[in-house]
Parts: sequence; C-alpha cells; structure tokens
Amino acid sequence: MLLNNKNKANMSKENAKETSDTTFATMNGKSITNGKPVVNGRNTPHTDANTMPPQKSVIIAYIMWLFGGIFGLHHLYLHRDRHAFIWWCTLGGYFGVGWLAEIALIPEYVRDANEDPAFIKSFVARLQANRRPPYSAKRFVGEVMIGYLFGQVVLMAIPETIFAGIDWGFLHWLIPVFISIGVWTVGNIGRERGVWWHCLIAAILIYPTRYLIYDETYSLLLTALVSALVFDSYSKQWLRTPPKRHTLVKRSFKFTAALLIYFSFWGCFLYFNGTISDEEGGKVPIHEALRNFLTSTWWTDFTQALKDTYQYAQHHGWYETWKEIFESMDVDGERNSYKVLGVSATASQAEITSAYRRLSKEFHPDKVKDEKLKAAANQRFIEIQQAYNVLSKIKSSRRRKNKKSVEDEPIVL
Repeated sequence: MLLNNKNKANMSKENAKETSDTTFATMNGKSITNGKPVVNGRNTPHTDANTMPPQKSVIIAYIMWLFGGIFGLHHLYLHRDRHAFIWWCTLGGYFGVGWLAEIALIPEYVRDANEDPAFIKSFVARLQANRRPPYSAKRFVGEVMIGYLFGQVVLMAIPETIFAGIDWGFLHWLIPVFISIGVWTVGNIGRERGVWWHCLIAAILIYPTRYLIYDETYSLLLTALVSALVFDSYSKQWLRTPPKRHTLVKRSFKFTAALLIYFSFWGCFLYFNGTISDEEGGKVPIHEALRNFLTSTWWTDFTQALKDTYQYAQHHGWYETWKEIFESMDVDGERNSYKVLGVSATASQAEITSAYRRLSKEFHPDKVKDEKLKAAANQRFIEIQQAYNVLSKIKSSRRRKNKKSVEDEPIVL
C-alpha cells in the first residue's frame, strides 16, 4: 500500500512536470498551449485583453524603425512604451547608436509582441534554466546611463541663483529620485521587471557622497551605478505573465505625461540657467532676456497689431482681413516700387517712365564725385532700376489681360 501511494506521488510529479513543459505562458489564471488560450481545458475566444494580442508585422516594424526609429515609433507599434520613451529621451539611444543596433533585434521584438509559441517556448526554457534573469551587460549599462542622464537633467534644471527670493538648492534631493526612476525604467523593459523602491533607497543612501566628491559628474555616476547594482541584485525578476495590453487612450496619456515631465526639466534648464550673448559679448540669463523682450517696443507693437487685426476681422470678416493682409505683404513688390519712384498707385506708364528717367539721372553713380557717397548712390540706382522693371512688367501684364477680356466678350447684335 505504501509503495503504491509512493508510485502514485511520483507519477503525479512527472505529470506536473510534463504539464509545466507544455504550458508556454500563464495569463492571469489562463494558459496558452500551442498558441491558443485555454480555460478549464477548453479553447476560448480572444475576448480578454490579455489573450493573444493582434499580430504585428515585421515589415511594418522595420518601416517604422527606418522612418521614426530615433523616436521609438517601432517600439510604440510593438507596445514597448518604456523603450520608446527612452528613445525619445536619448534620440534613438544616444543619438542613434541604440537605434542602429536594433536592426537585428526587431524580429525578436515582433515575436515577443505576438507571443509567438516558439518565442514563449524558448522563454519558458530560460525561466527553467535561470530562477532570476541572468546578468546582461547591455541592460546594466543602459540602466546606469539613463539613471545618470535623468539625474543630470534634474541637476541642470535647478536654478543656480536665488530666484523669486528663494534658494532652490533643496531640490537637489530630487536627483536620486529621478536617477532611480531611470534605472527602474530600463530594468522593466521587455520580459524583466523589478520594484522601484529598491533602487530608490539605494540612490538616496549613496547620494550624500556628493558632499565628499566635489565633482557632480562622479557623484551622479556613482549614485546611478549603485542603484543599478541593487536593482540587478535584489529586485530584478522575470515577468512571468505577458505584459498587460492597455488601451490606446491610456497608453497615450501616460506616454505624453512622461514626455512633458522630462522636457519640462529641459525647459527649466533653459529658462533659469541658460544664457545668451549680447552685442558686447556679455552673458544675459534667458529669463531676464525673455522678460526684457516681453516689455520691448517691438513686442508691444506686435501684440497691438494682432489686437487691431482681430478687431478689423470682427467688423469686416476674416476673408477681407486675409485679403488685406495679403495685399499689405506686397509679394509682387508693386507698392514698394511706387514708393521708390515717388509716384501714386494710379500713375500711368508714361508717368512711371518719366519718374524713372529723372531719378536715374539724379542718382547715377557716375555723377557722384564723393567716394563715400558713391556706394549709397549705386544702391539707390539699382533700386530705381528694379522698381521700374517691376512696375513695367505689372502694367504690361494687366494690359494683356484687359485686351484678352475685351476680345473674349461676345458680340451683341
């Protein structure tokens, strides 16, 4: 009896092992066998968001990689939003280096996104061979680099001088937070995952070394390095269930919010710590230059012109307003030519020719003896020549149109 019970237990263990070998992946209590979802031993339709996803195309992924790869367009297509966000922050993995390296990896990314049975089978084999994800130099270096980048961006965004009567130096304690976010973001790409607070605690604990290491570059690098080491050593695990498939609206909201936060730090850096050179070579902070610009005569005149244009449109309509704006642009140079020759807009061709001859004689460079004034006279002479040519061409074109319209009129008997 005891032997029979023992044999039955051994057979149960063997059956359990065979079941684990044939099961490719588990999805919230559901399994995929031979590429089809199974619930209680029966195949079910793909009604759940976490069943087999819509199949992605390798060709489309490569097209998106080619034309929008530096912005992670192919990663967005394959639902690798974290990867796409990193590509946005680094322009394709530090100015295209990572983008070029992905040329051979896209088929694997597509199989992962499609939850291809062959991919799942190899993934399960890796799970069985390694209790935790093995060390990857590529991923570890990525964690350190992105953590350092995020910390550097926050550091540059903090105002270096007292602004609005406040010393913003206390914001330096945000740096380890964003370093840990960078490490965690890279660590959770693909089929690996880990909790954030491990690398956060490590970053906060090691960050005070900045008071011992006076070079911020080394202190930030050390913080990112320790945070990545702790994440890889204590936090990193396999993502045993397929990634959740969120709706496009939710994905877009999260992705846009992350980009706005990231680029807002760059905006703070430019506004608070950026400088521009004045005419004398001095450095003027951008926030002061912007404030001076908004109070300048040019800006006030421009805003007043916009207000006047809006009020004009309210009374005369937008079509007439646009027509007036287009005419004021003087794209054909007619108005300026009348001004150069000193004649009215209703002047005849004879009047235009007379004014041209008179001004040509007056401003001919050969009549100017002073060498200092000769260059200005030559420029004025060229303007007169150009104005006459423009008006003559316009007058001639109008005469031809008028003549043609008269000839095309029907004869009334």
